[in-house]
Amino acid sequence: MDTRSARWGSPRAVTAVVAVVGVQVAATVWARWDQHADSWSRWLDLGIGVLACALSPAMLRWPAPGALGPAVLAALSPAATPAAALGVLQVAQRRAFPTAAAVAAAAVAAHALQGLLQPSADISYAWWLALVTAVSGALVGWGALTRARCALVMSLRERALRAEAEQGRRVAEARMLERTRIAREMHDVLAHRLSLLATYAGALEYRPDAPPEQLSRAAGVVRTGVHQALEELREVIGVLREEDAADEGRPQPVLTDLPRLLEEARAAGEHVDLDDTVATPEALPAATGRTAYRLVQEGLTNARKHAPGQPVRVRVEGGPGEGLVIDLLNPVPDSGGAAPAGEPAPPTPGGGTGLVGLTERVRLAGGRLDHERTREGFHLRAWLPWPA
Repeated sequence: MDTRSARWGSPRAVTAVVAVVGVQVAATVWARWDQHADSWSRWLDLGIGVLACALSPAMLRWPAPGALGPAVLAALSPAATPAAALGVLQVAQRRAFPTAAAVAAAAVAAHALQGLLQPSADISYAWWLALVTAVSGALVGWGALTRARCALVMSLRERALRAEAEQGRRVAEARMLERTRIAREMHDVLAHRLSLLATYAGALEYRPDAPPEQLSRAAGVVRTGVHQALEELREVIGVLREEDAADEGRPQPVLTDLPRLLEEARAAGEHVDLDDTVATPEALPAATGRTAYRLVQEGLTNARKHAPGQPVRVRVEGGPGEGLVIDLLNPVPDSGGAAPAGEPAPPTPGGGTGLVGLTERVRLAGGRLDHERTREGFHLRAWLPWPA
């Protein structure tokens, strides 16, 4: 049973229907009590009225069959007319129009037979039949209108619920995208800085016999790197929390900041060769330049993690109208993964999500990213659009 059927069949609804029908039946029987010539007719009206009251709750559970019982009884006595009228209204409210019209026609036929069996002295049979037909039609129209209004209200309610669910889904997706964006930014910024710190910390661990000046310089670099990592973390979170990131904090790194990035890598002991043939890097759009910077940064970080001590070749070329090409190549060490003598060898742990984030970043910028392992080493190549 659905929700609407349970509502119509509730004890409160049954009590209300029986009370309404009972009052109408009592009024009808009382009005006709003195009009009967014999007591048998009086008790027939009373019995049919009581039976109509007893059958009226069935109209709530089974509208069409339940309405036919009082309609048939109405052919024998006007005491069943209130229950028959309520049955027509119930069917019109809860069933399709053809079913309601059929029940109304049955009620009209029953009252037509009632008019023949018990003709009224106050109104002619034709007017009686016309009045019954008009009332039945009005009940069908009223019920159909009520049914249409209920259907409209339910449709609007369902639309509202769907809209609310859709809004909740959009909010959840927006939160997920924002979390992904924050995670990508933090990975791009902190992975490079922490890999540098791991390199210097490894030097301190594996060269405890180094001169005090070198140990002091390495410790100072570690301290400075930690401070810079914290500053960059605050910057990333601040940029992601504000609506207008361009007007707050330091400018975000672009292609012209590559020399500084490579100097940091070289200072950490990484051998990097740069082949930059871009004539006007300052003309590159800021978003594309930021993507190119993060791509080179991630490439250097991966080389430092997985191929420590190996040289890295970075090639940047392109121009307006033809796009920007970033190409990184670094040899892959043997399966043993041993670094050259004098270099710290412990690998920096990683989750393997850097290339996934890079691929997504490049794709959102409208470019392409390819990476493969060849005989020459690990090859990372990306193309980014550069409008003319």
